[in-house]
Amino acid sequence: MLKIENLTKVYPTGTVALKEVSFEVQNGEFLVVIGLSGSGKSTLLRCINRLIEPTSGKIYWNGEDVTQYKGQDLRNYRRKIGMIFQQFNLVKRSSVNTNVLSGRLGYSNPWLSLMGIWPEEDRERAKKALARVGIQEKISNRADALSGGQQQRVGIARALMQDPEVILADEPVASLDPVLAHSILGYLEALNKEDKLTVICSLHFLDLVHRYGTRVIGLKDGQKVFEGLPKEIDKVKFKEVYGEEAQEVRVAALEGA
Repeated sequence: MLKIENLTKVYPTGTVALKEVSFEVQNGEFLVVIGLSGSGKSTLLRCINRLIEPTSGKIYWNGEDVTQYKGQDLRNYRRKIGMIFQQFNLVKRSSVNTNVLSGRLGYSNPWLSLMGIWPEEDRERAKKALARVGIQEKISNRADALSGGQQQRVGIARALMQDPEVILADEPVASLDPVLAHSILGYLEALNKEDKLTVICSLHFLDLVHRYGTRVIGLKDGQKVFEGLPKEIDKVKFKEVYGEEAQEVRVAALEGA
């Protein structure tokens, strides 16, 4: 369904964030992207939904090159790509309901939505989306009154409002403790398995990668250095992704366990 071909991104500063990255994503996968900070994970996800324009390369969606999309074609494509952010990206002073409804902006009348006028169908959809992530009782609360884990669940509900086929999750649990991390990834796993949504999720911690990923892409300095199953990230592959120093720390920790 999604094919990335020789994707390259060079920022105006000269920083090469991605260099000829290629891989395919099959329908229904829970693909995890791993790598150190600065390896290109966030840039990759943002290129996929065209929040960032790639410098070169192609992104194919169901056989069509979406790097050529503009105007309505691009809006239609983005409707099917839900995005979940590390820092939640909520309007903190607005209600949970308003934040979730904003996920319908790609479908709604922009003038009516600016005035807070939404079809009843969308309001019911928002209630159901919040129920899916277990915080329907928070619908009238301000977003900044919620905990970090609750705010991320609002982010998931907002993404669901798009009726997506793919969810891109950019370090969705980086700011959460381990218990909350499993909770959030559990919701994404349920959407992946129950709704057959394709999930592409960037993560740091290998225990989460092994628990939730069906396949893994490893990036280092903007280049793909690993592609395979979570169980295939052995000592050699770990070093390729995370470097010699991290490998030494890992080995010492395993020996001391």
